Amino acid sequence: MQKFNIHTVKKNDTLKSIATLYGIDKDALKLFHNNLCSVRDMVLIELTGQKEIFIPRAAVADQNKKVPLGRTNSLIFNPAKIYRKYGAVINIENGDHHNELKYEASVRWIRSENGLHYFEIDRISKLYLNEEEVNEIADMLAYQTSKVLYPLLISTDEQGKFKTVENLSVFKERWPGVKEEIYKEFEGETVDRYCRQIEKVLEAPETLNLYLKNDYFIRTLFYGIYQKFGENFNTEEIESFPITDNPIEPKYKIKLELDPLKDDHDLIRIDGTGKLHEERSVSDFMNGAPFSMIIDDDDPVINHDGEFRMRYYLDEKTIFPASMYLESSIRLREEKKISVSIATISE
Repeated sequence: MQKFNIHTVKKNDTLKSIATLYGIDKDALKLFHNNLCSVRDMVLIELTGQKEIFIPRAAVADQNKKVPLGRTNSLIFNPAKIYRKYGAVINIENGDHHNELKYEASVRWIRSENGLHYFEIDRISKLYLNEEEVNEIADMLAYQTSKVLYPLLISTDEQGKFKTVENLSVFKERWPGVKEEIYKEFEGETVDRYCRQIEKVLEAPETLNLYLKNDYFIRTLFYGIYQKFGENFNTEEIESFPITDNPIEPKYKIKLELDPLKDDHDLIRIDGTGKLHEERSVSDFMNGAPFSMIIDDDDPVINHDGEFRMRYYLDEKTIFPASMYLESSIRLREEKKISVSIATISE
């Protein structure tokens, strides 16, 4: 992300007039410019023929271009009255195997209380697997039985990070109606066996909660991007993502960067890049280990064999995601990669 802007020097420009135009201190401007320019373009006391002056990225003549931020350059999460429809494309690559899932979902803010925000999420389209509407009986059953989950009520914290599913108890109440609809379309031992499996899961809310915790749409939309970005508009964090089946998710060391200026479409941009940051080895992950099998407190070997990157565009008025892309990878027996693209659907 670009760290500076460039002011083209005009006739009668002075260091002070340029600093005043951008609302910054004259000496601060000189120091910033001199740290970036060539030796011959350095400013000592006043301009001496320089054609361009480096300007801090956040310094602009049009103050409306600035992203509204709180203290310590905090991005504030205030989702009240939000209602959005999104299209989601999820790609799962595991070695030579590749599947693409497409669907649409709606997101509605319900309420905020005690430091939590509550949202209703609903599936509003059919499911498409590899560009085709699901039609194999196993896929159809999976799609039909998933209706027991929606609408889904979830909570997030004040950073916009997913916390938990709030309406697990409702799923059992919905099941008889969903099951009746399934038997109107299907019959046979396969259907009976599948329904028994669903009923078994519904009796184990911990298993169901873990399954929903791994929902890529939810985890991407509610990643938790509302952070304190500090003086340099960036922050580093250790964050996990459910790319494996291990209940203890792989952790990545990620640097988030906020562009302090809105783009040409008045969107707010956040980029993130990082690498796997795990004491667990490839074999640990393949064996489902919750922690490293090698105990070495003094000098643990860190596994960096995985990548993470993301880009979010937020609407300037609501500061809520308009579109986003998240990609996570990890080396197992072969490389596994998950990519999630989500974009607002225009009404």
